[in-house]
Amino acid sequence: MRVYPHGVDDYGHFHKNKTNLIMHLLVVPLFVVGIVYALLAAMQGRWLAAVLALLLPLVSIAVQGAGHKKEPNPPLPFDGPGDFVKRIFSEQFYKFPKFVLSGEWLRAVRASR
Repeated sequence: MRVYPHGVDDYGHFHKNKTNLIMHLLVVPLFVVGIVYALLAAMQGRWLAAVLALLLPLVSIAVQGAGHKKEPNPPLPFDGPGDFVKRIFSEQFYKFPKFVLSGEWLRAVRASR
């Protein structure tokens, strides 16, 4: 298990750049909607819709990756494919929503001025 220098919950340490923060606010919902819609479409046997819906998370990840290049503290490298999947899903479905709802996102935007 990886030991994080700033703690696993120190999401704000890696999200300080105003442009990146705004990009995340716009594209994290794309990831969530794409995954949820893909699952629903697959359960209904609508395979083409499910596959097309998976384009949203891919676009979201690409945009977030571009945004992270603007950060003073880049994200830690992934330990492998399993770590990638675990971190991406936990950040999109839990950590970022918590970051926004706790008010930390707004504080980070204000501090970036």
